[in-house]
Amino acid sequence: MTRWQRHLAALGLLAVVILALFWRDAADMAGIWWNSSTFTHCLLMVPMIGWLVSQRVSLLRPLTPAFWWPALIWMAGAGLVWLVGEAAGVGLFRQLGLVLMLQGAVGAALGEKLVRGLLFPLGYALLLVPFGEELVPLLQTFTAHISVVLLHLSSIAAEMQGVFITTKAGFFEVAEECSGVNFLIAMLAYSVFAAHLCFKSWTRRIVFVAAALATTILANALRAYGTMVAAEIWGIEAAGGIDHIFYGWIFFGLVILLVMFVALRWFDRPANDAAVDVSGLGGVPRFAGTAKSVLPAALALPLVFAGWGTLIGGRSAPLPATMAIIAPPGWSEVILERPIWSPRFDGADQIRLVHFVDGAGRQVTVAIGGYERQAEGREVVAFGQGAVDPDSKWAWSAALPAVEGAKTERLLHPGPVLRDAATWYVVDGSVTGDPRRAKLAELQARLLGGDPRALSLILSSEERHGGLDAITDFVSASGGVKAMADRALKLR
Repeated sequence: MTRWQRHLAALGLLAVVILALFWRDAADMAGIWWNSSTFTHCLLMVPMIGWLVSQRVSLLRPLTPAFWWPALIWMAGAGLVWLVGEAAGVGLFRQLGLVLMLQGAVGAALGEKLVRGLLFPLGYALLLVPFGEELVPLLQTFTAHISVVLLHLSSIAAEMQGVFITTKAGFFEVAEECSGVNFLIAMLAYSVFAAHLCFKSWTRRIVFVAAALATTILANALRAYGTMVAAEIWGIEAAGGIDHIFYGWIFFGLVILLVMFVALRWFDRPANDAAVDVSGLGGVPRFAGTAKSVLPAALALPLVFAGWGTLIGGRSAPLPATMAIIAPPGWSEVILERPIWSPRFDGADQIRLVHFVDGAGRQVTVAIGGYERQAEGREVVAFGQGAVDPDSKWAWSAALPAVEGAKTERLLHPGPVLRDAATWYVVDGSVTGDPRRAKLAELQARLLGGDPRALSLILSSEERHGGLDAITDFVSASGGVKAMADRALKLR
C-alpha cells in the first residue's frame, strides 16, 4: 500500500466513524436539503465540491500527506460546537459541528499541506449547513417597506401594517415564502462559487458577493411591488398567477444573469488558470505525527463527544399532574364556545389553554406548554412554535411594546381579526421573553445539571376584548409572570 493509499484509507475510516456516530445529524441535514425549497441548492453543492476537489487532484498528488497533530484541536473544537448544539437543542450547531469534524478529519489524515491545497472546497462545504431562515422576519419587513415606498412613488395608495399591505386592488401579505430568503441563501452559495472561479483579487470577490446579495434583496422587493401593480391593472387573481410563474421559474435566473453581466468586465482570472497555487506547499510537513499516535486520538474525540451528548440528552424531570392556572382577583375562568386561536407547542408533555374574563368584559387566554425535557422537535424556542401556528390562518403582523420583558406581538386573522400575544419562556427556573436567553438557559441547564423542565407561557387577547392592556392588567393581578410560572410548576 502506498503512502497516499494509507492516508486516504485513514481518512475514509475517520469519515465513516464520524458519520456513523452522528448519523442523525447527517440524515437531518440531508432531509432539509431534499424537503426544503430554501436549501434544495445544497443537493447541487455536493457534486460541485467534488468537482472542485477533482480540479486539484493532479496538482496535489506530488505533495506528501501526513498525520497532523493540530487537526486534533480542530476536531475537539468541532465536537464542542456539536455538544453545545445537542445541549441547546439547536440543529444548526449540531450540523455545523458535524461538518467541522469532517473537515478536521481531512486535516488529521492528510496534513497541513493538503488542507491548504483544499482550503476553498473545505471552506465552501460550510455552506452545506442549513442556515439563514432566521432572517425571514427581517426580509419580510424590508420587502414590505420598499414595496410601499415604490407604490407611493407610483401614485398608488397603499397602507402597511406589519407585513400586510392594503391597496385598492386588495389585501396583500408579504408572507415567509415572499421574503426572498430562499433565493438569498442560494445566491450566497452561487456567488461565492462564482467569485472563486472568476476573480483572483479578494477585494473583487468580496464586492461581487456583497453586490449579488444586495441585488437579490432589492430584486425581490421589486417583484413584490410588481405583483401589486399587476393587481391594480389585471386584478388580484391574475397577478397571483403571474407572480407564481415569474417567481418560481424566471426570477432567480434573471437575477443571476444580471449579476454576471454587470460583473463580466471585472473578471481577472483566466479560464485555464490553475485551481490552486502549490508552489509554496512542498517540503516536510510541520507538526507531523504517526498513525499510531494521531489516528487513535482522532477516533477517540468523536466517541467522547457522542458519549457525553448521550448522557446529558436523556435527563428529564416530571411536571405536576396538572399545571395550575389560577384566576387572579377581578378575573374569572370562562369556557368559550368557539375559541379561534390556539398556540403551537410541538412535543409538549402537557398543554393547558384557559380563558378568563374580568368585570369589564375583557378576555385573556392563558396558554402553557410544559416540557419534562427539551430535545429536537420538543423545544420552547423553535421555528414555527408559539403564538403563531404556521398551519393556522393566523399570521404575524407586527411587534409590540414588551410586557414584563415578554416577546410581544400582534397577530392577524382573515376578517380581519387582530390579536395581541405576549410570550415568556421558563427554563431552569428563570423567566425571560428573549428567545436567545431561553436557549442559553437551556444550554446551561443541560450541561451543568440544572432543572431540565421548561415552559412556554403565552397570554393572548383580541384587540376588541382588551388586547395588550388586558394582558398587562392580568399579569399584574396575578402577581407577575414569575409567580404564574412557579404556580404552574408547583414551586410555591
